[in-house]
Amino acid sequence: MENKPIVTCAGDQGLFTSLYTSLAQQLPREPMEWRRTYGRAPKMIHLEANFVQFKEELLPKEGNKALLTFPFLHIYWTDCCDTEAYKSTVKEDMMRWQNSLRTHGSADWVIIVVETNDTKKKNKTNILPRSSIVDKIRSDFCNKQNDRCVVLSDPLKDSSRSQESWNSLLLKLRTLLLMSFTKNLGRFEDDMRTLREKRTQPGWSFCEYFMVQEELAFVFEMLQQFEDALVQYDELDALFTQYVLNFGAGDTANWLGSFCAPVRSWSGLLLRRPIDMEKRDGIQRGEASLLDLRSYLFSRQCTLLIFLQRPWEVTQRALELLHNCVQELRLLEVSVLEGALDCWVFLSCLEVLHRIEGCCDQAQLAANCSHTVGLWAYATDKLKSLGELCGLVSEKGPTSEDLNRTVDLLAGLGDERPETGESCWLVLRTPALSINDFKKELSHAAMEMYRAIGRLRSARLVGKSLAEFYMRKGDRERAETFLQEALKSYVSEGWSLPVTHTRKQIAECQKLLGRTEDYLQTSALLAGDVNLTTEERKHFCQEILTFFSFSSSTANKVTLSMGVFAQLTRLQFHPATASVHSGAILQVELTLRCLMPVSVHIQQVAASIHFDVDHGGTHGRSKGAQRQTNPGTVEFIQGNSSAGPPSSSAAGPSLELDEIQDRSPSDNSLNSTGVVCKNTHLIMRRHDSNSPPDTPNCVSPPTVAMKEGAQMLKVQDVKLEPGNNSIIFTAPSGQPGTYTLRQLCATVGQVQFVLPHIYPSVQYEVYSQEPQLTVEPLSEPLLAGLPQMVKFTLLTGHYAVKKGDALQLSNTDTMPILPSTSCTARTSNPAAGCVLSIQSSDKVTSISLPPTPPYHTLEFQLEVLCIIPSGSDRPANERLTNGEVRHRPRSYSHPDTPMTAIDQRMSIDCPWSIYSTLLALTFYIPFKTKHSLLSAGNRKYIQVCVQNVSDVNFTLAEVKLTEKQHASLELQSLNTKEQQLLCSKHSVFCLWEVRWKDDLPSCLQCVFSANFSPLNQDVSAFKPFHYQFQLERVTTLYSVRAEILPPAGEQHCRSGFLCGLEVCITRLTEPAEGEMAEESKTDTDGLKTTKLMYEVADSSSNWAVCGKSSGMVSMPMTANATHKVQIEVMPLFAGHLPFPKIKVLKYLPHTAAVAIQPDPDSCVENDSLSLLDKTLDDQGDTASIRSRGSVHSVGSGDQQQKGVAMPRLEPFSPGQVFNHSHARQVLVLPATDDHIMEVNAT
Repeated sequence: MENKPIVTCAGDQGLFTSLYTSLAQQLPREPMEWRRTYGRAPKMIHLEANFVQFKEELLPKEGNKALLTFPFLHIYWTDCCDTEAYKSTVKEDMMRWQNSLRTHGSADWVIIVVETNDTKKKNKTNILPRSSIVDKIRSDFCNKQNDRCVVLSDPLKDSSRSQESWNSLLLKLRTLLLMSFTKNLGRFEDDMRTLREKRTQPGWSFCEYFMVQEELAFVFEMLQQFEDALVQYDELDALFTQYVLNFGAGDTANWLGSFCAPVRSWSGLLLRRPIDMEKRDGIQRGEASLLDLRSYLFSRQCTLLIFLQRPWEVTQRALELLHNCVQELRLLEVSVLEGALDCWVFLSCLEVLHRIEGCCDQAQLAANCSHTVGLWAYATDKLKSLGELCGLVSEKGPTSEDLNRTVDLLAGLGDERPETGESCWLVLRTPALSINDFKKELSHAAMEMYRAIGRLRSARLVGKSLAEFYMRKGDRERAETFLQEALKSYVSEGWSLPVTHTRKQIAECQKLLGRTEDYLQTSALLAGDVNLTTEERKHFCQEILTFFSFSSSTANKVTLSMGVFAQLTRLQFHPATASVHSGAILQVELTLRCLMPVSVHIQQVAASIHFDVDHGGTHGRSKGAQRQTNPGTVEFIQGNSSAGPPSSSAAGPSLELDEIQDRSPSDNSLNSTGVVCKNTHLIMRRHDSNSPPDTPNCVSPPTVAMKEGAQMLKVQDVKLEPGNNSIIFTAPSGQPGTYTLRQLCATVGQVQFVLPHIYPSVQYEVYSQEPQLTVEPLSEPLLAGLPQMVKFTLLTGHYAVKKGDALQLSNTDTMPILPSTSCTARTSNPAAGCVLSIQSSDKVTSISLPPTPPYHTLEFQLEVLCIIPSGSDRPANERLTNGEVRHRPRSYSHPDTPMTAIDQRMSIDCPWSIYSTLLALTFYIPFKTKHSLLSAGNRKYIQVCVQNVSDVNFTLAEVKLTEKQHASLELQSLNTKEQQLLCSKHSVFCLWEVRWKDDLPSCLQCVFSANFSPLNQDVSAFKPFHYQFQLERVTTLYSVRAEILPPAGEQHCRSGFLCGLEVCITRLTEPAEGEMAEESKTDTDGLKTTKLMYEVADSSSNWAVCGKSSGMVSMPMTANATHKVQIEVMPLFAGHLPFPKIKVLKYLPHTAAVAIQPDPDSCVENDSLSLLDKTLDDQGDTASIRSRGSVHSVGSGDQQQKGVAMPRLEPFSPGQVFNHSHARQVLVLPATDDHIMEVNAT
């Protein structure tokens, strides 16, 4: 549109004409900043103007809101320099001009006075100075607006003064024009806003408001502000759309009635003209239909978008417009002739595409085909609908009814418009051949564009429509190609019903093309498709069965995928371990879900097996425990490509839906609610055109030929019913190894349904096992010393036990095998057991075995006795039957029981092996025995404690204690009972007094013996029990007596007062020879002495030792030698207090030999003695010596490790020192007898 702001010119027209060209050219050269109201951003605009001669008719009348014809500025031109001429003519003309402007309320004017040198020269005598004329004009007309009078000097000359004058004039004109624009547009916008706010009042008309706001858009377009102009049309579009939506919700407007009239014209969009005046006039009169309004509105938007160089937005908006118009017509319930909307959409699509092609070159169109492909596809769909509606694509041609409908549709198209091109109009008037060719052209164009932009799904959908076109034309081969491509998209995206429909079309094409194998494959898919009716499924199933009967005599076999016929759902082994020995029976049960709607008779069901001997069964006992256990039952997941057919729903991510709510910010009321998908990026992602072969729901399941092998599972004559069917195979198990099921094949006539891969992997194992002999107790635990029953279990494995075979057991004195005459053997066969023949000799026990077949179990029981070890006797080494040295069993502590365990091993020679079999049994000693030496002065007693640590109650009888080396020694029993009950977890103590005649031996070798049996057993059940032990240094060497003396003047000790502790150490016997050599020392008088250390300590904290608590004494080594020590102690409490504990230790000098086996509980304190041996000899007593163990070194541990000999302390053996005051007590009185009693009297 070439509209420009109108500027009127009054005064000297000849003067203006001479300056018009320069003025029109120079005015838009410089941009001006336009500052608008309401805080809108300023813009730089180039101003143009349409200069017209001033006429009073051009001035706006009252109520006229047209901005296009509104004069924004009025100019009066004059070059008068003569005073008389000014007064006589110019002034009066200016006054009439201003009065007219004032009458019509126009205040935008300017007076331009042009000055030239030629005029001055001609009228020098009557010419006043120019300034005087300008001043008079300003004083007459511009009293308060002196800037409204502008002087233009020498406008036609090329001089700096002239250029400066032009620049000043142009700047003034631009400024006045912008001021006028701002003022008048602001007033217009206010009026328009007021009109829009009245839209809820009765009588308001959208068409009237449309014309007003479009006027504003025209002005913006006139000012080349296309963005602002587009905003006005977008606002009108949104306002109208909102009214239509409100109408659909029940909120009607009166003015919408004109748009609800039946549609009479559907000629499509018209975008070649800037303004479609015909439709605009219809809108202005209120006679436009909905399609007319939308067409005109979009044409204006299209024009502005083209001006803004945004042609691709046109295509986007056009597609939205076409879809929205169809919905708006339904909302408004507008009556439209059938097919009229298809015509309107089709012509509109082509019109938009032609308009875009007209403003873009081919390179731009190819690069931006993603914006236009939607229109191409939409036009293709509508053309298809039109062709089907009017009978233009049928093979028989249109009927009379179709022709009448075509005539009605052509009537609504109106006259042919040459600017739209032949393809928009002539196609609807051509016969079927032309419309078919045009549809094919459009479809191919849309497909190519979709492929170019990577939208394969859309391309395939268009291809499916094109396939239906080819099917009607009879070109089945090309139709199948497009259908297969479309099927890929449907299957990969899980569209169930489109998959079924497309497969039916493919089956029709394949049948007509004679592709038997493909047709049978597709028919099988359709026969198992639950989306079809039962009759349809039976029809396709019958197609397959008919082929079976027809092709039974042919030699060619057809291989199809089993997934289209049946579904492997479950596989189960019998036995469930899926592991058998060679030659055993193993059954494999398959569960097939038949997808056919009727029962099918199958000649053979076969499964191919892959045999692997390297990873096969075990060949010995060592591998038997490592044999892998295969699952006995395998469930196959539906949808897996190996176990099921292509189902209608693809295995994809599930929808993740979430609720969204829109609430009012003011009162939190619910405005709207909806559902949003949170994983749209996964659900709507595009799949590649080449789907992987293992994708579920593949279009045409891959067929793999059945690989014939030596190992096969076969079942003949199987009848499959619809649903689950069970088929049982007998698996081969002759050769040990691993058998893996690879393929499954069902043969029906000359058709093989093959499952190429069974996944997850299914396999069973056939093993060849070596014989295994095990021994285990019948009851836990096995008790040593008592006859116990053990069970021998023989797994024959692959070995067949023959008559005469026997087991040779090596006899041992620690675990003899007790003879039995009624030992029977039982086998895994249900037959009765047989009696075993057992023959024993000194070295071997022979057990004859009954004949037993391979892979059977033979069990028998023997009674054994484990001898409890008595002590330290170590007999000579024995040898087993195989020549190996027998190792004596050792007892050890078991972590799970308090009983001591003994491992007994036996060597067995078996007839099936040249090597001996070693078996072990663990026995537990039911008793724990310990002894102790007790002293009472010179009298000695031996105590033996027998503790029952088992869970069995025993009876002890004939308890004895003997000494093996000294016959003169008498052990007098103090035990009164001949039999004693020894309950579980209890102990029995036995006591003997040692009596001697001459001297008590220093070492005693004792043997404790008793007979024991479980409670309530016969006398014959008693078994012997022996316990040997040795007592050393049993003679009492020293006696220690202590007395506590009260303080002077007191009869009793008192707490807190010092008391005297007198310790008397007496030598009782003469020294022995060994003692003389080890401990004695000869002093200067020739008397042999030994050094003793005493220590007084009170662990109960009853006494406080004052002064030194320990010391060293030199004790003569003669009988009755005595040494007394005085120590001060203080009782801390009152009462009968036990005496402090007194220890006596041997002090061994550094020259003494170290004990061979020192007490492991001894400890060395580095700070116990820091003195050398000499210092200790000189200093008899010291308080720094502490006894903490059996052997104490006097010195640091580092010195000991370096080999330096240090003095040490050694405790006496039990019984060598007798403490007479060990259990004595002394009475201690409180410190004072004062008693304070507080009494309160009121």
